[in-house]
Amino acid sequence: MEIGFIIKKTITFFVEPLGLVLFLLAVGLYFIYAKKYILAKVFTSLSFMALFLFSYPPFSNYLVKNLENRYEKYSYDHNITYIHVLGSGHTTDKTQPISSKLSDPSTKRVLEGIIIHKNTPDSKLIFTGYGGSTDVATAQMNANLALALGVKKEDLIIGPLPKDTHEEAEFSKTVVGNEKFILVTSATHMPRSVILFESMGLNPVPAPTYFKKSDILTHIPDTNSLDNSKMAIHEYLGILWVKIRG
Repeated sequence: MEIGFIIKKTITFFVEPLGLVLFLLAVGLYFIYAKKYILAKVFTSLSFMALFLFSYPPFSNYLVKNLENRYEKYSYDHNITYIHVLGSGHTTDKTQPISSKLSDPSTKRVLEGIIIHKNTPDSKLIFTGYGGSTDVATAQMNANLALALGVKKEDLIIGPLPKDTHEEAEFSKTVVGNEKFILVTSATHMPRSVILFESMGLNPVPAPTYFKKSDILTHIPDTNSLDNSKMAIHEYLGILWVKIRG
């Protein structure tokens, strides 16, 4: 399982923007050393074209908006018991406060989950996510932030083992069964998450957060747009993979 997970992550890297750019550039350099200069020019040019395209704000924003516009923000008017907040990375650096130990997506997801919890009487927060290369699970780190912000321990359900969205859905099913529940994740990640959860017979009510789309764009390539393109392409590939697997 661990080997398969690593292989999946490695393949994913090379079909996402940065990995694709590096791959095309590496092929171009190979053809230079092989003295096949026409092919070298083709692949080197493609690498720079891909880098420009994925770093170009209007194109990156287009990719992101197509995902984020599928679900509106949560209306806070449902009386639903369970709120499942998906994990998204952290650090265990002891020199940092809890507010800095979570990744930006994780922080936004936890905050949205807490807001919904505070507006929903008798609700429970579900946190999932494994530890990655650390000795503490993302689920626990997210729960620590919730506790620091006043959520009661008895209102938390922690799933420290799921390594990806599919496993998070499996854990959620053991808790909520066929009941409706609120699903909190990044807006770009929400379409794939809903497809996965519904495919397993679950009934999520989307509560997207951490929106990356923008109405104010420049036409100068930047690293933020490259990162947004990476995020979007990752989700498109994930949706395709879910549909292929049925």
